[in-house]
Amino acid sequence: MPRIQTITPCLWFDHQAHAAAQFYCSVFEQSHITHISHYGKAGFEIHGRPEGSIMSVAFELDGQGFSALNGGPLFSFNEAISLQVHCRSQAELDHYWNALGFGGPPEAQRCGWLKDRFGLSWQIVPQCLTPMICDPDPARSQRVMQALLGMKKLDIATLQRAFDGKS
Repeated sequence: MPRIQTITPCLWFDHQAHAAAQFYCSVFEQSHITHISHYGKAGFEIHGRPEGSIMSVAFELDGQGFSALNGGPLFSFNEAISLQVHCRSQAELDHYWNALGFGGPPEAQRCGWLKDRFGLSWQIVPQCLTPMICDPDPARSQRVMQALLGMKKLDIATLQRAFDGKS
């Protein structure tokens, strides 16, 4: 029996939950919207949303469940939370960087981090990064950190050269 996901990130949007879910599902393979709920008459005095408008969208990105809520302008995303995408290759890293970063603020791009056009922060990182920066040899891990801190989009070959002491 497959394990049921017990923790689902809920992303708060003003009114763009459906557009955001559609966008994210277009970026990640094996992704789809699973449910859409709508506001009714109940609670209008609290939420102020028109009856029939989209309240929430449940979706999966490569098997990971998410919920997107049209909760109004009260809250917005900030860098205190980000979603990490662990990439197997530079081509995969480039794909996610270009797709998710398109339309986002360029000034938010640094050290493998970016913001998408909805304001959500992402970390687009190679799978090899964690073993490199956790290497027991501090000289190796510090060379990788130094290289990483000088990048916007991460470059796996440059990180590997720094790790190997060939930069």
